[in-house]
Amino acid sequence: MREYQQANTPLARQLRKNMTPWERKLWYRFLRTHTLRWQRQTPVGRYIVDFYCAKAKLVVELDGSGHYTPEQQVKDAERTQELETVGLLVLRFANNQVDYRFDTVCTRIDRIARERVEGR
Repeated sequence: MREYQQANTPLARQLRKNMTPWERKLWYRFLRTHTLRWQRQTPVGRYIVDFYCAKAKLVVELDGSGHYTPEQQVKDAERTQELETVGLLVLRFANNQVDYRFDTVCTRIDRIARERVEGR
């Protein structure tokens, strides 16, 4: 069972109700019906991750323009490193990749998730 801060649960619920257009697109057009079980806006450790697949130990994060400031890039790198120390792999995609390269994003998520489940 993954560790998480219970204080994040109400915020995670709120984020699920108010997903960004890119999160909504990825969830409803791909991850919700994926063969592996995915969770959206779920607490993991001290964070709330955009998408999480426990079986593949995989996190998918979608980054908008706010993620490209120097300060936020440092925070994102720390977040990724902390999640990776507990055995998770973090995939990051820019929102415009979801807009303009949706099939490529989905193919990459699917391939990596399957590889991690199969133990490659």
